Amino acid sequence: MRSLTEQDIRNSFINCSKGEAKRLAIPRDLGERPWEDLDFLGWRDPGAPDRSYLVVERADRLVGVALRFPSSQRGFLHRSMCSLCLTTHPGSGVSLMTARKAGAAGREGNSVGVYMCTDLACSLYVRGKKVPEAGGRFQESLTVEEQIARMTANLSAFLDKLGT
Repeated sequence: MRSLTEQDIRNSFINCSKGEAKRLAIPRDLGERPWEDLDFLGWRDPGAPDRSYLVVERADRLVGVALRFPSSQRGFLHRSMCSLCLTTHPGSGVSLMTARKAGAAGREGNSVGVYMCTDLACSLYVRGKKVPEAGGRFQESLTVEEQIARMTANLSAFLDKLGT
């Protein structure tokens, strides 16, 4: 992924108003992100623990999505799998992220959900740059490049449901 500016990020959101996009918390460490290892930029809002955001390059444009997830904690023995990168996590390491649909459908309250790594570090898990705590990745016969392609296809399918 190419490196992004704050303005690039704010202008990319498809499922919130321009005012909401202007007020949301942008990561302060944009200059320090491992852009070459990211397939999308994802972050949690430090001021709103039930909100996360992701921005992805899609068809030569940026698409930003505001996500919500429940703040309930699961027990440590409960394990879940991210539907994007297929990494398993204990407890609350995977959350059901919901996003309002784009356009009129979203304004009417329609939304779509996907189970994702709560820390939105899917790209780093697939590449082996980050190891889930007490979780894991299954041994696969696919190459890293094929796993990346599968993850981006899974993300693309989610974005298609949003009406991007």
